[in-house]
Amino acid sequence: MPSLAVLHAFVGLDYHDSVVQVCVLDREGAVLGNDRVDNQLGAIVEFVDQVLEGRLVAGVAIESCCGAANLAEQLRHHGWTVELSHAGICSRMKQNPDKTDFSDAHLLADLVRVGYLPRVWLPPEQIRDLRRLTRHRQQLVEERRRIKLRIRAMLREERITPTADVGTVWTNSWKQWLKASSALSGHSRWVMDSHLANLDRVNEQIRNVEQRMEESTKDDAVVQKLLAQKGVGLVTAVTMRAEIGCFRRFRCGKQLARYCAVTPKNVSSGKRQADGGLIQAGNLHLRNMLIEAAHRLARYVPKWKTLKDRLKSAGKPGSVAAAAVANRWIRHLYWEMQTTAA
Repeated sequence: MPSLAVLHAFVGLDYHDSVVQVCVLDREGAVLGNDRVDNQLGAIVEFVDQVLEGRLVAGVAIESCCGAANLAEQLRHHGWTVELSHAGICSRMKQNPDKTDFSDAHLLADLVRVGYLPRVWLPPEQIRDLRRLTRHRQQLVEERRRIKLRIRAMLREERITPTADVGTVWTNSWKQWLKASSALSGHSRWVMDSHLANLDRVNEQIRNVEQRMEESTKDDAVVQKLLAQKGVGLVTAVTMRAEIGCFRRFRCGKQLARYCAVTPKNVSSGKRQADGGLIQAGNLHLRNMLIEAAHRLARYVPKWKTLKDRLKSAGKPGSVAAAAVANRWIRHLYWEMQTTAA
């Protein structure tokens, strides 16, 4: 009778919206089946069961993409050990310019078979749900920024400037002045009123999202501990919770900083030793938020103010100093968050 090790099988899934390419390999790497099935849990399980021939599913790999996390969670509930793989690293490991669903599924199954699969963290459903909320807020903020740019562009084009008693731009008094201004007429007046109405609408939506963020995380221990940090507000804390998820999934603070894209990149070669700015392979949404937080930290926390001042006195630009503060702070925060269950 064959040993249990021989009875193991490994599955690679190349995900698409309507279909999934399913490749099943045995322990020795022989192909038991490689075919395209409907993107339905039942169809995938039925195909794998047909080709298993008494073997057990030892591991399943799915290339990380939109929708793959949901399928991976369904397969985990089915009892399979499922991992998400890094799409870019898998592509480089293939060392082949040709790309087919057949070969991609085979590569995924082979990588999980030999233990070389470049894994990506699969966040639980609660974190994915929260991440969708925070990214919706970010989209609304981007929409608000575009509306403001259009308004300012119209004012410059028409050479309209507010009077001295109007107040700061974007305040209620400033917007009331703009709504009542007689400097615009005809279609220009209608377009400006449309922009101002859209601005009010987006501001209200952002407030609703932030209220929902606060209500949904009031019992979250990680968010509450982040809120206790100086310079960290609701949006920063909830965004970090949604994007980072569990701090313990990183081996060290340096790895977390790299994920947050606040780690400097080295471009040294031969006798030339130089930095190439911040790395691009990371969560750029987190990086922007952390650098904004770094400016607040350098303003209110003496430790980080000292670091920023020292770097600026050494000739570093303010943006570089802020990035350095963000890098050191997130690495320091990693160790503080180790005592929080998440």
